[in-house]
Parts: sequence; structure tokens; C-alpha cells
Amino acid sequence: MGKFTQMTTFVEVVGRGSLSAAARAEGIAPAMIGRRLDALEARLGVKLLQRTTRKLVLTDEGVAFLEDCQRILGELDDAEAAVSERSARATGHLLVSAPAGFGRQHVAPLLPSFLAEHRDVTVNLNLNDRVVDVLGEGVDVAIRIASLSDSNLVAVKLADNRRVVVASPAYLKRHGQPRHPADLARHNCLAISSDGSQRGWTFLDNGQQLTLKVGGNMVCNDGAVLHEWALAGKGLAWRSMWEVGEQIASGALCTVLDDFAAPGNDIHAVFAQRRHLPLRIRAFVDFLRRSYASPEYWQRNSPAGISDMLSINGEHGR
Repeated sequence: MGKFTQMTTFVEVVGRGSLSAAARAEGIAPAMIGRRLDALEARLGVKLLQRTTRKLVLTDEGVAFLEDCQRILGELDDAEAAVSERSARATGHLLVSAPAGFGRQHVAPLLPSFLAEHRDVTVNLNLNDRVVDVLGEGVDVAIRIASLSDSNLVAVKLADNRRVVVASPAYLKRHGQPRHPADLARHNCLAISSDGSQRGWTFLDNGQQLTLKVGGNMVCNDGAVLHEWALAGKGLAWRSMWEVGEQIASGALCTVLDDFAAPGNDIHAVFAQRRHLPLRIRAFVDFLRRSYASPEYWQRNSPAGISDMLSINGEHGR
């Protein structure tokens, strides 16, 4: 039994959540899947999965080996795709989901250029701030700005990002600058809400993650509104750098509590599988990654710059 088959089976079992699901996908008996896993563990001399009738649990060794297997198989797929793409052409329809604010500013304006390169592809861009069910809703690519842990999805990092607490100079002059997250209790915090519940703000304090429920006289479910309120001096806001970077550079907004900023809020593209991925999905993800990799992109496509462009094109953002 080949090493490649064993590795592929291991990744499929973890991704699908059970031996029987992996067996159905391959059209073989679950016992065959079990024998492959047994042979793999025997060859490695370690236990990769704790198997019960109800669930599978990765051991520490299994977690590390899964990451390596996904990388190796992904590199193989990429190598094969690179050869095939020399004579291939992206075609078909893409359903793309993205957070509303980021999608308006940093996905929608790029689509005309992408479609100019791939004239046989069409795109439906769905902008909303809920976490979509990629598999259940048939989404080809979802843009997520978060720390990701779902092993059933493939994630490709598109760009660095972090969240910062910002306020206008006028607000800080009137109310002072918080020195510790605990000081937020004495400030007007402009919080985002969804489904009737208010989200907490996350910080690192002495290496420990700290999530605080902040309070203020205004909340909104639209981050762009919070951004405008912060610029107007109405309070503190916890926003992503992709949204407020230009205003920080110009001095219209100031950051506070920088020593407590929490990591792990990067921009990713997620999709259901890597193997046999349609060229249109690979092309779109690669296009976004190339676009965001350039520092000039973030300077050229600042929020104000994109608003001007949309205005020129006769479109209107929310």
C-alpha cells in the first residue's frame, strides 16, 4: 500500500469526520479505510487517531502529521495544476461570499480586473457579515477575517490584518487616553452588534487573551457607521487596519492600547476542498493574493480612494 494512498486516506477521514464517509466518497468498504489507517500508524509507530463508534479525535501527533500531509498534498496538486493550466482556461460561475464592509472596499472593486483576465468566468458576490455555511450554501470561496480552526475547510491566507482601538484626536483631548483595557469602562465605546447581541473586544494582557464587553451610548450592526462615528469624535471604536489605516496615517484617527492588541485576525479565503479544485477558484484566490501582496495596493485602495472610484462609476456604497 503506497504512502501517498495512506496520506490521502488519513486527510480524507479527518476532513469528512468518519471512516464511513471517507469510504462512501471513494466507493469502497469502510474496512478498507480502516486497514489503510492501521497500516499508516504501524509504519509511523504512532497513534494518529483515537477512534470510537461515535467520533474521531486527533492525537497531538495526528494534528502535526495532518498539517504536513495537507501541505504536501496541496503542493502536489499545485504542481499538477501549474502544468495543466498552461493549456487550460478558467470557465464557469463563482459564488463568492465576503464581509460587507471588506467586500465593498476590497473585493468588489477588484472583480472587473479579474473578469477581464478570465472572460469565461461569471461571479455572484454575496456581501453579509454572518459566517456562511460554505458547504451547505454552495459557496465557492468565502472571505473571512478571523483566526480559523475548521479542519473541514481549506484556508489560504490573503493578507495580514489586525484590529486596533481608535478614536479621533478631539475625543481623546476631551476624555483622555485609556492606558489599560480596564480603562474602557470609563469611555464611550462604539460597539458592533449582530443578532441583537453585542460583540466583545479582545486584547492580550500579560500573554492571556482578554475579551471585554464594552459599553457606550451607540451600537450598530454596520462597521462603516462605527467608523464614521469614531471620525466624528463620538467615542472609541475597535476596527480592522484595512478599514482605518488611511485615517491613522493622516492623523484623523489615533490608536490606543497598542500594547494590548491581540493577534490572529488575518484575511483568508476559505473553500471546501483542495483536490480537483476548479481552475476558476484557484485563479480567483491567486488573483486576490497577488493583489493584496503589494503594499501599493493598500495605499492606492484606501477607503477614501475606493469611495471616490465607486462614485466615479456611478455606484453607491452603504
